[in-house]
Amino acid sequence: MDLLTTVLLVVGLGVLVLGAEWLVRGASRLAAAVGISPLVVGLTVVAFGTSSPELAVSVSSAWKGQPDLAFGNVVGSNIFNVLFILGLSALITALVVARQIIRVEVPVMIGVSFLLAVLAWDGVIGRFDGALLFGLLLTHMGITVRRARAEAKAEPPLEGVESGGSLASSVGFVLVGLVLLVIGSRWLVQGAVAIAQSLGVSELLIGLTIVAAGTSLPEVATSVIAAMRGERDIAVANVVGSNIFNILGVLGVSALVAPDGIPVAPAALAFDLPVMIAVALACAPIFFTGQTIARWEGGLFLGYYVAYTAFLVLAATGHPELETFASAMTTFVLPLTVVTLVVVTWRAWKAPTLR
Repeated sequence: MDLLTTVLLVVGLGVLVLGAEWLVRGASRLAAAVGISPLVVGLTVVAFGTSSPELAVSVSSAWKGQPDLAFGNVVGSNIFNVLFILGLSALITALVVARQIIRVEVPVMIGVSFLLAVLAWDGVIGRFDGALLFGLLLTHMGITVRRARAEAKAEPPLEGVESGGSLASSVGFVLVGLVLLVIGSRWLVQGAVAIAQSLGVSELLIGLTIVAAGTSLPEVATSVIAAMRGERDIAVANVVGSNIFNILGVLGVSALVAPDGIPVAPAALAFDLPVMIAVALACAPIFFTGQTIARWEGGLFLGYYVAYTAFLVLAATGHPELETFASAMTTFVLPLTVVTLVVVTWRAWKAPTLR
């Protein structure tokens, strides 16, 4: 990896984070000005704003004929958001999960994850599929905002939601943020593709790991800082809202602009998509346990992200220990986790908390 590639990757990530910060700041002020509730701002404006790097990178990759990077970025980001970000945030402090997230947003996240698998089953996310996904995003946003305005009682403020400042300054933040995102995404894609070519690693793996983690840095900062400051609700709202936006918005727009749609690699269809769905499903019982994500559950999430990344690296390098590692996961770790989740879910179901 030469110096230019390193500079492109590092500077591209930095510009992406800066652009996302400015975009979130301006969008949050605009949302506050039109009277949207703080929880909805966390689920939409903040979540969508912190997902804007994923949008910029995936759309740019799809437009330039690098669909594996676009698809891997979305799937990898969704896995990273739940396992790493929620895991790290819950290790800092147990996270509170709002009833709306449990009853509405988590089922939506699970539903769109399954929908993506159905659309990808034929090996491509075409333009019709992209239009369907984007249309569902607009519908979901409309319902969420309409329901929020109908609610009378106020929600406690969320970290990252700003008020004040003129309308012109808020719009200026949004526009400057978008410009920085476009520039940063271009540099990041160029650097990532150069790495893939120099190491002989597939673009899908780079998208699932380096680019996915890099474009999720705004979510990391938002959720972790919110957890540290006691604003625990936004850590969950930001992740769940971002995952919904990644599938419906990022992949939807990417499929619309890609010349031939977004092909889905057989490896992603056989492994990474099922992992993403399993991660979404794992949120349901964990979120139901007293409406909190405990520290041990956060540690479980983090452990699984380490195991997932290790599997990708071992598979990409053809390491001889891959089979042993996979066998240990499927024989011991996964069954033990399933049993634990079933017991936890049964106890939560018998409790009157959510009934």
